Amino acid sequence: MSASSLNRTLDGIEYEIVVGCEVHVQLLTKTKAFCACENRFGGIPNSRVCPVCLGLPGALPVVSAALVEGAIITGLALGSRVAEITKFDRKNYVYPDLPKGYQISQYDLPICVGGALEIAEGARAVGITRVHMEEDAGKSLHLEEAANASYVDFNRCGTPLLEIVSEPDMRSPEEAVAFVEGIREIMRYLEISDCNMEEGSLRCDANVNLRIHEGEKLFATPIVEIKNMNSFRAIRAALEFETDRQLAEWRSERLTLEAVGKSTRGFNDETGETVLQRTKEAASDYRYFPEPDLRPIEIGRELVEKLRSRVGELPAAKRERLKAQYGLSDFDAQTLVSSKAMSGYFEEAASGSRDPKKIANWILTEVRGVLNDRGIEITSFASPPEHLRELVDSIESGIISGKIAKDVFAEMAASGKRPSEIIRERGLSQIADEGELRRVVESVIAANEKSVTDYRAGRDHALKYLMGQVMKESRGRANPIAAARLLEERLNGR
Repeated sequence: MSASSLNRTLDGIEYEIVVGCEVHVQLLTKTKAFCACENRFGGIPNSRVCPVCLGLPGALPVVSAALVEGAIITGLALGSRVAEITKFDRKNYVYPDLPKGYQISQYDLPICVGGALEIAEGARAVGITRVHMEEDAGKSLHLEEAANASYVDFNRCGTPLLEIVSEPDMRSPEEAVAFVEGIREIMRYLEISDCNMEEGSLRCDANVNLRIHEGEKLFATPIVEIKNMNSFRAIRAALEFETDRQLAEWRSERLTLEAVGKSTRGFNDETGETVLQRTKEAASDYRYFPEPDLRPIEIGRELVEKLRSRVGELPAAKRERLKAQYGLSDFDAQTLVSSKAMSGYFEEAASGSRDPKKIANWILTEVRGVLNDRGIEITSFASPPEHLRELVDSIESGIISGKIAKDVFAEMAASGKRPSEIIRERGLSQIADEGELRRVVESVIAANEKSVTDYRAGRDHALKYLMGQVMKESRGRANPIAAARLLEERLNGR
């Protein structure tokens, strides 16, 4: 896509939106990044802390192997180059929820560099600048019942974090949302983070400014880093507001990046506005220096290759394969692959099935309906994949009708029984025997003389009514094709 195709015009100003994202992902490790404290969300405030994560004098950190491995796996999934030697650095700043007065992070030798993430199914690629390891800070609590005081919960201190930094390659709020959604999808597939934005295990800061085109001249507005975005809706709303604000500022003040520099703004979810917090710090403001308590890490190629096998098939590749292998639509593939467990359930059910597309339809409608009603994941669904395959095959082979199948499915979902067991116990098999079907047809014709007369007078709707009566008489068990043939033959005097 050319740069000119990305330009926009408003009130005579031609401009281009430039967005880069910093995505912070908490890892699902058993312990924290540099100590043995349990890594788990919530709990009694300040109950999962120790001298290391509180930064008490004399306490020494030890690097979690799970943190390093998670970073390598993430880098491999994003096509990054994994460093042969990496190290930790101290990022110094003072904030109430940072008890040490510094954060253990990475500066000049991050563990992974480069790579890319395709968004919009390959339409555009967003470059990855780096993936680095660090620890999370605590959490400040501003309670309504304590209007004149704030509290700090240090449970989150030391939680292992990956920061995934993109190139400024996104050109709209929608692309930024797609990028963060793509990161979340990959991290969930790798099963190294739940990426729950409500709990803060995935957070995003976005850097945004505008390139203003005036004839042959190109100006850049000051870069703003937006923080406090805790949902995809917030990311989109914050970037839309900031774009409008920077355009208005350019019209009135013509401020440029060269003259003003960078700043940080917070996003107010209630007002939908960004609010100035501070001028943007440079790296020198954080006084980075190598972490003296942690030695540099040498990463062997054998470890990298071992971890490469854990990456597996990623979502974009799986979508394309499912479409090619099972003939699924873009929508079906997108929805099934949005959950690794859901796509796994589908593939198990589709294996050996007479009609994999019908399997997909049942999962996307009936199965998802049950999951949504009960608020559960597919891993907690009562019916295993082979039961759904058996149900769909029962329809295809004419054992039961589609209408009866829905009743069978409801009992499957409630009890976990096999469909064949339910069909047998409740006597739900389709009536295919012509003698039995003829008896049902004769009974319906005898009880509906007016409809028979209407049909023979050329009123086609009467046939549909009579067929409905046949299905009602047979409690939905009549084979619809055979029953319709026999009914028409009888009505036409054959």
